[in-house]
Amino acid sequence: MRDKNAEMWKGFLFASLLFLLSCLQSVLHHQYMFHCFTVGMRLKTAVMGLVYRKCLLISSAARQQCTLGEIINLVSADTQKLMDFVVYFNCIWVTPIEITLCFYFLWQLLGPPALAGIAAVVLIFPLNGFIAKEVQMNFMDGRIKLMNEILSGVKILKFYAWEEAFLRRVGVLRDGELHALKKSQILYSVSLASFNSSSFLVSLTPSLFGVYVLTDERNVLDAQKIFVSVALINILKTPLSQLPFAIVSLRRLVKFLHQDELKPDNVERLPHSTDCVVIEGGSFSWTSDGLPCLQGINMKVKTGLLVAVVGNVGSGKSSLLSAMLGEMERRSGFVSIKGSVAYIPQQAWIQNASLKDNILFGGERKESWYHRVLEACALLQDLDILPAGDSTEIGEKGLNLSGGQKQRVSLARAVYRKSDVYLLDDPLSAVDAHVGQHIFERVIGPRGLLKDKTRVLVTHGLSFLSKADLVLVMEQGQISEMGSYMELMDRKGAFAKFIHTFNGNQRRESSTPRDKSKTVNLTAMLAHCLCVCMSSSCDMSSASVQVMKATEHCRTCSIFVRLTMSFFCSQVKLQMYREYFRTVGLTFIMTIIFLCAFQQAASLAYNYWLSLWADEQPINGTQSDHELKLSVFAALGFTQGMAMFGTTLAIALGGIVASHHLHAGLLLSVLHSPMSFFEVTPSGNLLNRFSKEIDAIDCMIPDGLKMMLGYLFKLLEVCIILLLATPFTALVLLPLTCVYIFIQSFYVASSCQLRRLEAVSRSPIYSHFNETMQGTNVIRAFGEQRRFVLQADRRIDNNQEAYFPRFVATRWLAVNLEFLGNLLVLAAAILSVRGRNELTPGIVGLAVSHSLQVTGILSWIVRSWTDVENNIVSVERVKEYDNTPKEAVWTLEGSLLPAAWPTSGNIQFEDYGLQYRKGLDWALNNISIDIQDREKVGIVGRTGAGKSSLALGIFRILEAAKGQISIDGINIAQIGLHDLRSRITIIPQDPVLFSGSLRMNLDPFDTCSDEDLWKALELAHLSSFVLALPQKLNHQCCEGGENLSLGQRQLLCLARALLRKTRILVLDEATAAVDLKTDQLIQSTIRAQFDDCTVLTIAHRLNTIMDYTRIIVMDHGTIAEMDSPSQLIRLQGKFYQMCLEAGLMGNQYEYYFY
Repeated sequence: MRDKNAEMWKGFLFASLLFLLSCLQSVLHHQYMFHCFTVGMRLKTAVMGLVYRKCLLISSAARQQCTLGEIINLVSADTQKLMDFVVYFNCIWVTPIEITLCFYFLWQLLGPPALAGIAAVVLIFPLNGFIAKEVQMNFMDGRIKLMNEILSGVKILKFYAWEEAFLRRVGVLRDGELHALKKSQILYSVSLASFNSSSFLVSLTPSLFGVYVLTDERNVLDAQKIFVSVALINILKTPLSQLPFAIVSLRRLVKFLHQDELKPDNVERLPHSTDCVVIEGGSFSWTSDGLPCLQGINMKVKTGLLVAVVGNVGSGKSSLLSAMLGEMERRSGFVSIKGSVAYIPQQAWIQNASLKDNILFGGERKESWYHRVLEACALLQDLDILPAGDSTEIGEKGLNLSGGQKQRVSLARAVYRKSDVYLLDDPLSAVDAHVGQHIFERVIGPRGLLKDKTRVLVTHGLSFLSKADLVLVMEQGQISEMGSYMELMDRKGAFAKFIHTFNGNQRRESSTPRDKSKTVNLTAMLAHCLCVCMSSSCDMSSASVQVMKATEHCRTCSIFVRLTMSFFCSQVKLQMYREYFRTVGLTFIMTIIFLCAFQQAASLAYNYWLSLWADEQPINGTQSDHELKLSVFAALGFTQGMAMFGTTLAIALGGIVASHHLHAGLLLSVLHSPMSFFEVTPSGNLLNRFSKEIDAIDCMIPDGLKMMLGYLFKLLEVCIILLLATPFTALVLLPLTCVYIFIQSFYVASSCQLRRLEAVSRSPIYSHFNETMQGTNVIRAFGEQRRFVLQADRRIDNNQEAYFPRFVATRWLAVNLEFLGNLLVLAAAILSVRGRNELTPGIVGLAVSHSLQVTGILSWIVRSWTDVENNIVSVERVKEYDNTPKEAVWTLEGSLLPAAWPTSGNIQFEDYGLQYRKGLDWALNNISIDIQDREKVGIVGRTGAGKSSLALGIFRILEAAKGQISIDGINIAQIGLHDLRSRITIIPQDPVLFSGSLRMNLDPFDTCSDEDLWKALELAHLSSFVLALPQKLNHQCCEGGENLSLGQRQLLCLARALLRKTRILVLDEATAAVDLKTDQLIQSTIRAQFDDCTVLTIAHRLNTIMDYTRIIVMDHGTIAEMDSPSQLIRLQGKFYQMCLEAGLMGNQYEYYFY
């Protein structure tokens, strides 16, 4: 430009070379990016597979530390950050080389002052180091863990009206997470403002040029020195922001993968041993450094024997089975098992698959054996009720099966395997008496299907003990007595006294002789008022059957319609953008736009000032006014840096505000949903919303908006500079802009659909992880790890199949758009050459150096726009649940409900009717009952008769289709759900605990005094256990209460009921897993504490309700019989028939009836 005599063709040649080199750079760069993304995707897949495999190997102690929330986060957030890091991994070694080369060229150009630039980089770079991400991830782990527990125990939350307490708990974790995110974003804003974009120039250039002109008066800054230096400095703007995030994720993954695993040598497998199960001098604990739970265990079990294990709550019965499975740490001794093992846990683990798949469990179907197993496990009758027979899909955790059915399916799965050793952890406690007797005789007993197998049965059933070959009595983690039933009776030790005491009590109370068809359950004597089966824990009630009919036929079509509607929207609806920006708020938006514009104006002024400086002609070989020029230069640079800091911080804080509102809205929507919503929505879908989608709204959308706005304004600045320098550029700029918009819109439509596909295929991964973590001990016992690993791999592969086209499409877009940018560089260069007579070298340098940035700017605009478009889908998916059906309001404003309501406990059903969905059969019809205060009413009936539907109606889990229920004269449909549910109580069969202290589990609203809590624990016979704990009431329960025995969990549920002190009590079989001694103590507690309550017992164990004032016999949703037990026996109708089947008819009940 300075040499006016130079040939024009040289200028055109340099312009063409500039274009060709830019195109070559684009092609090579995107080939590199493609391969990096491919490697990153493979790494992500491998790490997800590794995490899943680790889940199947992790020890019980480590399992308590690694919550499901943490594992879901590892799979969703951390693996993604690791993948993103791979793309930037080469920056670690490339950046030092680039910096070295840049400073070499700067040294050649400017000499020693280049050292000032090195010093600036050294000072700035640490700001881009550690960013407080780990704290945020820890809060997120806790939140996802709690959300998983809420989704698992949502029925308990609804029964107890505890939603608001758990909303507060989630809110505390969310606030902590957002506070950590805010801190992280402030640091990130400082980092970005000092290192990225032209603010990097702001920090570096003044120090570089300032030192250069001040060290020697003869140092003249001309266009060549300034703009070559600027071009070199621009090379250093490689984003290194992914590095600290990846380090945090890597550290979390390493911590998880280093967790203790189960030792394979905990149990020896000896195929040729004469004894089937051998434990010699066994001492076992749950942790390697904890106190032993089992000590001095010595036992030998020969092949084909039936071993019964009995003992008090917490005596170590279930732990003994865990030791045999190798689930506990073997501290000393020797354990061996001969042959294959099948395990039936105390709480049945059911997969989200068809009933048939749950029973076959990966095995081949053999029709005759399959039918024999179904018949022996009493499942044939259930198949007739289920909508699609054994092909009926079972909901997560067996949501649409009763407690008894779940246990029978679990038993059928084990029996079908034809294993050598069967470990049965009290499988008969969840079924009624005659079904239990049937299963024992047809499956477990001496003439059952398993008669030739070795069976270790933990039980509280007294009548089974005489049929066992060996009885083990557990006490405080040791075997106190061992021998056959008759041997133990002849020894007249503690066991014999216990049996005689029970038999004496039983004879006094009911004069019942032993009957071979009668099962006396050690836990069936609970104050003659414990029920059996409510809703999901009842024997296949009409509740679960009709829910299945409703969901089976509408689940597929509703999901299909929703997905189809999503796919018809070629782009994300503008509504989602409006929704997001509305939650951000107008103040933030106006501030952000102003700061962006102000920053670019400062940048433009700053660059223009440079060009003026470059054009100043030296006088006598020197330039004047260095101080003024440097001061203006530094002031403009500082202003630009501060504006950039303000912009990034405003966007980050606006994003946090939006994220807070969207998460709170999602949580409220989910908790306000009725139970039917949770029965048809897989927990993986909901966890996906609360983890990956919320993470995208927290981080990805604000980050994308930051980059997009920054680069859009930067592009605007470049266009202004080009138009000022070479106005004819407008002729090229306009058509290029049209092509750009066309390509971008074509891409965004495809990209959003690919993002949706990827999101839809991600939910099954979370569901599978969730399911596996809950059933790890069963999967390991059956040796099915390989099959589950293959299933997980298949789900991950399906997800990656949807992910791969996304980044290929992004590369296609970037190559096309960078080619357009390169055309702009060519146009700017050629027009500059043509107008060299009118243009100064400073202006040309400014135009060409800025046009060279266009390809990079376009690349980042594409990437950030894509990120925003793709991640705004997360807002759409989070808002999706706003429009699902909701329950009635929790509390009615201006309600005139008396504070002490209900005062008497009178319940009236008036022509009450219930349907699970319009168009289905009546679950209840024409129910009219008047239950007086303090009355004890038993509700019985066959499977599907509508027993549980009555209780669901009382708690308004389902709303009335006709008629009404009144309590103390007030129609319950006219009061808030929490007003109703907090004033009545249920003791459920499945005891659900949440992670947190014992105090929180008893009293989540923190309204009771310590004295009240200790009194409730004492009445529930748990005070001695809690007093022995180091932290007493603050003892931390694990996820699902796994560090307490099932019996202890059931006693805690009883303590909850005692604390609530309500006038109406609905009872489930709350002591199915406690021993006889504890059961007898609880009887007196319930009689004394609930004597003035109205008690409803939905029962199929009839001996628990024989002293009730009234019995209601349900049949097909209507009342078939209703009277006192004695009158119903005299009528010899349905109730009489049921008593006959249960073995209760004979002279033994004369005491009750005559």
